[in-house]
Amino acid sequence: MTQSHPRISKAVIPAAGLGTRFLPATKATPKEMLPVVDKPAIQYVVEEAVAAGLGDVLMVTGRNKRPLEDHFDRNYELESALQKKGDAGRLAKVQESSDLAMIHYVRQGDPKGLGHAVLCAAPHVGNEPFAVLLGDDLIDPRDPLLQRMIDVQEQYGGSVIALMEVAPEQIHLYGCASVAPTGDGDVVEVTGLVEKPDAADAPSNYAIIGRYVLDPRIFDILRKTEPGRGGEIQITDALQQLAADEKAGGPVHGVVFKGRRYDTGDRGDYLRAIVRLACEREDLGPDFRAWLRSYVAEEM
Repeated sequence: MTQSHPRISKAVIPAAGLGTRFLPATKATPKEMLPVVDKPAIQYVVEEAVAAGLGDVLMVTGRNKRPLEDHFDRNYELESALQKKGDAGRLAKVQESSDLAMIHYVRQGDPKGLGHAVLCAAPHVGNEPFAVLLGDDLIDPRDPLLQRMIDVQEQYGGSVIALMEVAPEQIHLYGCASVAPTGDGDVVEVTGLVEKPDAADAPSNYAIIGRYVLDPRIFDILRKTEPGRGGEIQITDALQQLAADEKAGGPVHGVVFKGRRYDTGDRGDYLRAIVRLACEREDLGPDFRAWLRSYVAEEM
């Protein structure tokens, strides 16, 4: 039976990481600002939150992340120059990012892990469920994962995580969930979680990807969570406690995602994401696909 829960209105985007996998490009440029075709990765994430009805966005940032704030702010000099040139198309693109959402910022300070970054959002979120979106995973807008997760949270309460089936040899790269079926085909009950297990120890091949809808009681758990894998406070460890004890903050469910996901977390997948998105663009795709076919034919 459908239950009644507070409507989700806030999204949290952790963006305090150092981006070491993309050095030296990220020495002075936040990894979230690296372009995916012609938009920074972080803008895709904000657009996803807004499309799901979450117009109140908190970014958890760190040192050297000022370009994030500048990107989502107005740039009057640039806008004026484009207006004088009569370049309405580019002017609209520049203004689009500043008009997307009401965006707030808080600094994480010490880089103590994703769980600590989420905890930094507690004063802003208050006592209501909220979404967490990681910038490494870009979800195609034609496959509205976040909206589905919000619907599941409103139905079941508690917290909801996004899951994806991966090859067993890849599970050590992800948090991993043990699950039980529910009456909904794409929804599972999460009975346990472990962070980046060896393939032999993994309870399943269901990997956690970068979308969460969380009950606010997770903040109480995070305040008591000791550093785990990598010496960091892991959100996976806090969710494991919720999954083990519903009284601590409701059940944990997973939405099994089978849609289009663009992984920008490492260099190879970042390049593949750019190629895939460029190929699908109406303005770039036809010429780019033709060049790509020619290039591949010559190289092969």
